[in-house]
Amino acid sequence: MNLDADRISQAERQALHYGVFKSPIGDLYPIFLADELVGIVFSKPHIRMGNMPEGFRLEIESYFKGSPESFSHPMRFITGTDFEQRVWLALRSIPFGETRSYKWLAEKVGSPRGNRAVGRALSKNPLPIALPCHRIIESTGKLGGYTPGKDIKRRLLAMEYYSEQQ
Repeated sequence: MNLDADRISQAERQALHYGVFKSPIGDLYPIFLADELVGIVFSKPHIRMGNMPEGFRLEIESYFKGSPESFSHPMRFITGTDFEQRVWLALRSIPFGETRSYKWLAEKVGSPRGNRAVGRALSKNPLPIALPCHRIIESTGKLGGYTPGKDIKRRLLAMEYYSEQQ
């Protein structure tokens, strides 16, 4: 996870900590600044380990049990341009168990010809799962890319689809 020096002080950088969540897709490492979620990564970060806020732990457990609720735990962006942050926030409007296209997302953020720019922004999403970039697929129905890997994207979508059908 890149840290944007313009958005976070040295003291805040030192206050970052991570927790570990054992998920069906492997270990996840949510990163916090105080109690605010600032990142979710798929490999152990090089910052200190700390306590995961109980509210977030309950939300991510609920997500992996198939609850269609969105994440409401306080989040903060410490990376990303204004455009990238608009793209990431727009992901919240995609319901659990559904997908949308890159084109749909580009139009949603006011950049109707910006499919590639949207794809680049998605590749930098610091909060995968909480801001569900895995729900964006190509207009043709193909999966498209996913920074943690297409297999994880496929598994997340299958889990959500299956949970919605129950």
